[in-house]
Amino acid sequence: MIRTGQQYRDSIRDGRRIWVNGERVDDVTTHPQFKPLVDIRARIFDMQHEAAHQELMTVVEDGERNALGSALPYSQDDWWAKRRATDHMLNEIGGVVTRVGDETVGEMWSLYDGQDVLNEVDPQFGKNIKAHITRVLREDPFHVSANTDPKGDRSKAPQDQDPDMLLHVVKETDAGIVVRGAKYETAAAYANQAFTKPTIANWGNNALSDYAVGFICDLGSPNLRFICRTGFAGRADARDYPLANKFDEVDTIVIFDDVLIPWENVLFYRHTKAATFIRATLHRYSAFAFVQRNLKLADMMIGAALFNARQTGLDKQQAVQEKLAQLAVYREGINAHLTAAIALGERSPAGLMMPNQSLLYTGRVLACSQLHEMMHIARELCGGQICVTPDVGSFENPETKPWLDKYYTINDEWQAEDRRKLLAFARDMLNSDYAGHRLTFQLFAQSPPFAHLAAVYRNFGWDGPLAFVKEAAGLSDRVMGGKTLSAGDSAVSSWFSTDISTHARRTAAE
Repeated sequence: MIRTGQQYRDSIRDGRRIWVNGERVDDVTTHPQFKPLVDIRARIFDMQHEAAHQELMTVVEDGERNALGSALPYSQDDWWAKRRATDHMLNEIGGVVTRVGDETVGEMWSLYDGQDVLNEVDPQFGKNIKAHITRVLREDPFHVSANTDPKGDRSKAPQDQDPDMLLHVVKETDAGIVVRGAKYETAAAYANQAFTKPTIANWGNNALSDYAVGFICDLGSPNLRFICRTGFAGRADARDYPLANKFDEVDTIVIFDDVLIPWENVLFYRHTKAATFIRATLHRYSAFAFVQRNLKLADMMIGAALFNARQTGLDKQQAVQEKLAQLAVYREGINAHLTAAIALGERSPAGLMMPNQSLLYTGRVLACSQLHEMMHIARELCGGQICVTPDVGSFENPETKPWLDKYYTINDEWQAEDRRKLLAFARDMLNSDYAGHRLTFQLFAQSPPFAHLAAVYRNFGWDGPLAFVKEAAGLSDRVMGGKTLSAGDSAVSSWFSTDISTHARRTAAE
């Protein structure tokens, strides 16, 4: 059943050991570094109960109302509903938050698709993933993902250095496995559970490895420690830094100091085939929500840049219009990839509807690799005032207010206070330490850039271009080494196919 915001707050008051700024946190729900995001997550839970939002954000299955973001996708309509719900949620909270659960629960759906791989290891693991997907839907926890290890010396195998540099199993018990190591995860300090899985690691040619382990971790478990980076909230007046004070998602290194993982929470263990599968397919669903966040960030940049150009009349200049058009092209490029990924969705091995994998991963590369350029264009359009404008205190001080009112008022439409608010918003989005953090976060949050491109390489339909050139150049069949090519535009063949199963052209090779 869908939770309330208060139920969520109560669930994370579980005695977990959290540190930030070198100090122990007594209550994560009230600490100033965490409270803004806890409040937003609680607000999202409450929205699911309110008449104005409930139909958009929830779904009724088997007589129960559940969070739409956690529901398994079976059709294109399901993906449109998820996209609509996310857009509605971001509009309601007035900003972009990445870690709210919908973008990480999809990682478990990839294991749902890989039940045959899990069953080769142990049939119980396939049952476990089904049970946890149902549990997330029915109990509505705040679910996140724990992926990246400290790694240590990457030129060495895990076992050839401090073994704790990558999370690993140290022993088995009748109750479960005991793990040791560390993982980085945004929002872990104020979430309920994490899908914990192996990083990209050198397992060698071994079929078995103590580092090849994936499980659901209850973030209230004993022997966990949360060491957080210093947040941006509270550093300065929220009126000067409206984004940093409300939307900073605090990143955490989670220390696993011999943590017991019950067998029912273990999704795979030791078999590197299972670990390799999940690394290759991890984001086949979750990338959609991640890329959609970039779409909303593009809207923020366009809105701030256009308002800044219009207030001074610069939007009439061709050079300014060209830069605004570049932002629009970036935004619509992301939009096109998301839209086409739904329209040309593919049936997964377990019968789910995947967004078109080539288009989704290509859209992720577009969104992440060009973000820094788009931020620079938006910065140019907003102008140097985002770095020289005085703070709100100066706009309110009786001695300085008249001067700032005079020089920041342009006309009846743009008075000093609105200009100050707009410039503060643009500064925090484009020019602050929070802005720099978010730029790096977007680049690495799901995986590093080389992994983004590797996903494109694995999922692009190479047959069409090869078949076209083979025929156009008159090449013999010998050049294909006996392989038969599928000619034609894959989008055309998918669009005109009446059998959605034909969209799964690539899944058999995974």
